[in-house]
Amino acid sequence: MGSTTRDSDVERADDDPGPGLVVVFSGARPALTAHRVDRRGVVIGRELRGVDEADDRLSRAHARVRLVDGGFAVRDLMSRNGTHVAGARLTTEVTVQPPAVIRAGRTIAVVVSDVRRFEDRQVEVGEDAVVGPSFRDALARVERAARAGTGLLITGESGSGKEVAARAFHAATGARGPLVAVNCAAIPPGVAERLLFGTLRGAYSGAERDAGGYLAAADGGTLFLDEIAELDIAVQGKLLRVLETRELLPLGATRPRAVALRVVTATLRDLRAEVVARRFRDDLFFRIGQPEVVLPPLRERLEEVPWLIAHAITKADAGLVVHPSLVEAALLRPWPGNVRELLAEVRRAALAARDAGRSDVRAGDLAASAGQPFAPTVAPPAVRVRGERPAAEAVARALADAHGNVTRAARALGLHRNQLRRYLAGKADGAE
Repeated sequence: MGSTTRDSDVERADDDPGPGLVVVFSGARPALTAHRVDRRGVVIGRELRGVDEADDRLSRAHARVRLVDGGFAVRDLMSRNGTHVAGARLTTEVTVQPPAVIRAGRTIAVVVSDVRRFEDRQVEVGEDAVVGPSFRDALARVERAARAGTGLLITGESGSGKEVAARAFHAATGARGPLVAVNCAAIPPGVAERLLFGTLRGAYSGAERDAGGYLAAADGGTLFLDEIAELDIAVQGKLLRVLETRELLPLGATRPRAVALRVVTATLRDLRAEVVARRFRDDLFFRIGQPEVVLPPLRERLEEVPWLIAHAITKADAGLVVHPSLVEAALLRPWPGNVRELLAEVRRAALAARDAGRSDVRAGDLAASAGQPFAPTVAPPAVRVRGERPAAEAVARALADAHGNVTRAARALGLHRNQLRRYLAGKADGAE
């Protein structure tokens, strides 16, 4: 196995794109080790680089992953504990598409179409963020925009890390002033102007003293306007004037004051569509719409998932450990709420494990709905044979074809999605 990995590495040029295998968890700890995969294959086993020697359930030669026409072929090598693909135990060789999740013993790997971004890279774990290579590449674009002296529009799904990106932008500017974060969706429409631009005493009934606004607070630093599409269109016009003139006119003032600040904006919405619908000013869009950095969702940053899980469990209870079944289950779910949802659900799972008196957090501790897409309930088939269960091979193929989407895989198997979830949970909880 060791020689197989080295031979694969020798044949490739560093700059050439190539399919590969990324070990993301081994033993009881997150990992990040990349391996190029060719047609001879890579053997997952005790001698594979990046595998934790504490994985006592991994055979010396456990499974082989090789490149074939149409994807990656995965075969169990008569291991003691079996090989699982997409949560189902293999009974024969299967062909899968990236990103497919493979578990061998207590080691978990993901096959990827291009392994370059993982080679010689690490996952950065901080107090408030976990940043893997995929997210790091997006943050590098954020930092380039900051050094270029421009503002920035950050887009991406809910929970994908927009505030982390805003903090990275602010740090890269080197500005001495603060980062002031404002959630525009949380500002009542009637007070948005006052909160953003500030007021002078006597500006309106009840204004008994001067009150600085968010723009004044960010003077010399960075103003982060999250969910900017939620701002009232009249307020958008006044914000545009500040951005263009670098002058701030609080309510009740007759003379503007100069402000020096960078503005980072973020939104879940398509701002171009908002402009067409006349809910967003086109002139403000042209002012803030470029450069734009789109943050990848968590399902495109699978290397971060084990580290996020470990981080959340340690925060919940330092005495708990991560069971590989939890990592496997999390990797197979799409997490529409991204990092925010994953952290919240793992913390709940940790509490469930502790309440059950266990020291490890397993897949069964996750709620059935955790990380699943929002979709209408699909009625189960009208006729089923009592006691009939899908073959493990069929489950593996269906999940691989659906890229881990349980709902789509269940539909292909003629099952209700909850039936498939119970099947997978039973398999995962049976893993040691």
